[in-house]
Formats: sequence, structure tokens, C-alpha cells
Amino acid sequence: MTVNEERLQKVIAQSGITSRRKAEQLILEGKVKVNGQVVTALGTKVSKNDQIEVNDVQLEKEAHVYYMLYKPRGVISSVSDDKGRKVVTDLLEGVTERVFPIGRLDYDTSGILLLTNDGDFAHHLMHPKYEVEKVYVAKLKGIPTKPELEKLRKGVKAEKDLLKAADYNVLSVDKTKNTMILEIKLREGKNRHVRRMMEQLGYPVMKLKREQYGMLTLTGLKPGKYRALTLKEVKQIRNLASEIVK
Repeated sequence: MTVNEERLQKVIAQSGITSRRKAEQLILEGKVKVNGQVVTALGTKVSKNDQIEVNDVQLEKEAHVYYMLYKPRGVISSVSDDKGRKVVTDLLEGVTERVFPIGRLDYDTSGILLLTNDGDFAHHLMHPKYEVEKVYVAKLKGIPTKPELEKLRKGVKAEKDLLKAADYNVLSVDKTKNTMILEIKLREGKNRHVRRMMEQLGYPVMKLKREQYGMLTLTGLKPGKYRALTLKEVKQIRNLASEIVK
């Protein structure tokens, strides 16, 4: 492989249309062409002068962009919805690049959501071997005891998943309304992680917000608004990963 060549699946992922893992699957399925020829070998190297097609659509070489959105409740973390509901990309007025969300926040959850057209960057942040800390604030129905909250660190079994919190902090308790505001730190992100974890303890989440992603916070952003990440922030997020996945 020369200095100017890269693996085909990496180039596809970097185009923003899919993750590297999905790109590998597309190659194996014979859905990728290089200079008009179907390629099925994962070790294939390509240069910037090669023409690449995925599902008969030529890749567009687009500069990578990175955005942070303050996702409001009632918006889908997707680029489209078959039920016609509002999706996060509807909120990115003025963004011309074809971006997609990194991971997801539930329909009824608000807070930080990152979007990019850099599939390789997204793949790294979503890889289970990475441990970028995320901080959530949950309003709970009921007031858990200290021993019950300690179970969050050990892990709570929910179906086939063991749901853990890296740490937690009680922010406030309202005995009159029988509610608690709880800060929860995660280093993993399974489907509906916080909600399922608290439901197993018997304290349903009434309201949930992701307030921090790595070192990124919502400071200066209002619900439904977004901003571009700086190059320094993109580098910091990459460096927060616990180990590099080749």
C-alpha cells in the first residue's frame, strides 16, 4: 500500500454513507465497484483517483464536518422517518452536507447529539471498546435508597443486558412530589440504557437529558439549536477513547 492508498472499506466509511463494518459487508456482498469493476476482497487498496461506486451510486468526496445538536424531546434521532415525524437533520438549517447522528437519543430524551459525515469517526465513537463518558440527568418517579442506587455501579440485569453506571450523584430530592433528580454517568450505551436500568429498580424515568458527551457540554446552546465542533474538540473527542480500534 503506497502513501496515497487506503483500504476500500475505510474510504467508504469516510465518505459518510455508512460505518466501516457495514462497508465491509457491502464489499463482501458484491455491491461495491472500483473503476467499474465489482470488488469483493476486503484487502483492496484504492487511491484518491479511483472511482468508487456503492449500490451503483458514485461516492462524492465531501469535506468532513462535525456538529453538536441540542436535541429537544419529540424528535427522532435519524435522517428520515417512515411515519413523517420530525428528525434531527430537520433542525440543521444551513447544513448542506449529508450528515447522520452518531448513536441516538430516544424520542423523549433531550440533550447532546453529535452528527457528522465522517463514518470512520462515528464508527470509533460507537465501538463498544471505546469509553467516552456521557452524563445524563434523570427525573425519577420515587426516591431510591442508597443501597438501591449502589446497584447501578454493580450492574442491573435487564433481559440479556447488564446495565451499569460508571457513577451517580443525587442532585435533589422532593419528598412532597416523591421524585428525585439523579445525575448518571455512563461509559457504555445500550438501547434505552438509563430508562431500562431505572425501571428494573422500580423507579421509572419521568424526564431524561444528556448534558455532557466527553468534555462537550450544552453551554450556549438552546433546544433545537446546533453548532460546529472546533478542530480541537474533534481531536479531544478522539483522544478520549480508551483504546484505538484498528
